Amino acid sequence: MLGAERSTLSELAKMTAASQAERTVLEEEFNWLLKEEVHAVLKQLQDILKEASRRFSMPSPGLEGQLKQENFILGSSTMDQVKGVLTLQGEALTQADINIKVTKSSQVMHFAFRDDKQWKLQQIQDARNHVNQALQLLSSRDESYHFKTGAEVNKLMDAIMLQLTRARNRLTTPASMTLPELAASGLMKMFTPPMPGDVMVNFYINLSKLCLTVYQLHVLQPNTTKNFKPAGSSVLHNPGAMFEYNNTKFEVSHVHKVECVVPWLNDTLVFFTISLQLCQQLKDKLNAHERKWEVRDFFLSPDLYELGACQ
Repeated sequence: MLGAERSTLSELAKMTAASQAERTVLEEEFNWLLKEEVHAVLKQLQDILKEASRRFSMPSPGLEGQLKQENFILGSSTMDQVKGVLTLQGEALTQADINIKVTKSSQVMHFAFRDDKQWKLQQIQDARNHVNQALQLLSSRDESYHFKTGAEVNKLMDAIMLQLTRARNRLTTPASMTLPELAASGLMKMFTPPMPGDVMVNFYINLSKLCLTVYQLHVLQPNTTKNFKPAGSSVLHNPGAMFEYNNTKFEVSHVHKVECVVPWLNDTLVFFTISLQLCQQLKDKLNAHERKWEVRDFFLSPDLYELGACQ
């Protein structure tokens, strides 16, 4: 009996020594991860997001600080009902030159932004702000900063990923609007000659595309308003949608959507995807290391030893 106890104690001593050696290896691995790999990933993220931020404010060659103006031709798949050229300068549409063919009369109407007006694209502005917030989070943890726990790194990754997800969502998910909101929008006051009361337009970003939607309307007569059903909020309203504005009821008769690809917006979406993947990969490594500790602690727990000794 005594010999069996001595054998058990010897086994426990060996296991304790092995446990200590394994613990040392795990600690060295984890310290290397916190000190070296985490900062390597943060540097990589910072480089990528600086490049993304630069895309939002690309200066003209030879003109330091002045944003480059880019012209985009709007393409249509609806029998050339709408044609136009848009001038984009960073987050602002500085000029829009639009021709709209009125469906019922085939008359072509021409509109352009007034010289004293430009239209801010809030989606681009918001996305840029989220990228800059992510960069601020990264700059708060420079190479001299020592992370003490995996939870601390995970918290930073979650904060960065939140900003990047919000930035991406602003470009991939245009804001919904009701038709009265669109009618009351400042966009309707941007043009010369002024937009007629039976035409409305909307600009928005969808992924890497700059989109223009044109709504042609007709006034509902009082005797037809018994079936009036106001349309709700949407990115794109379909023909038949009804709304009331300034005590007049309207119905959308025709909708034309035209768009153009903005290459640098596509670049930024790629940068967001790569950055989010880097954050998640780092979190996965830290979580895998923590699971190693959990497994080790389970198999080397005193309760497990006592159970083995009793058997």
